[in-house]
Amino acid sequence: DVRLHIDAGSLDLSDVVPGDSIAVSGVCLTALEPSGRGFFADVSNETLGLTTLGDAAEGDAVNLEKALRLADRLGGHLVTGHIDGLAEVTAVETDARSQRWCFRVPSGLSRYIARKGSVCIDGVSLTVNAVDGEEFEVNLIPHTQEVTTFSQRRVGDAVNIEVDLMARYAERLFAQEPQA
Repeated sequence: DVRLHIDAGSLDLSDVVPGDSIAVSGVCLTALEPSGRGFFADVSNETLGLTTLGDAAEGDAVNLEKALRLADRLGGHLVTGHIDGLAEVTAVETDARSQRWCFRVPSGLSRYIARKGSVCIDGVSLTVNAVDGEEFEVNLIPHTQEVTTFSQRRVGDAVNIEVDLMARYAERLFAQEPQA
């Protein structure tokens, strides 16, 4: 396992205390020793093996988001930072001022991705526009392109995927035998 130092850039950490969760490219990490410029986080072998953090190099840009407080507005869908696996960028096409991105997920995750449903890619909550087997598409508006690390991603890159939380729970509930 490793201890990382994350430079928070312009993210205000003044209200972050040791033990708070911060999503780093969608991966929920525990903030240790937060300061004005960044924080440390311990990353287990499990997380390194399941996410893109295992291949990260010093200086790589990451998406950062502090944990949601229950009293805050929900500006996307429910995201936990518990990564389900990796997807591959398979295509990026211009669509007027937006971009249409295509991803391929492992077959075990494809059943959780539905047209007009939600998916979280590297910590960015997005709406699914189309699904075809193990591939799905999302649309990135100019703002999302500018304020996330998508501008640094290329076809063939791996990204962290968190599928819709409600889909995972629904599957689990329907798979259970009713108990007396």
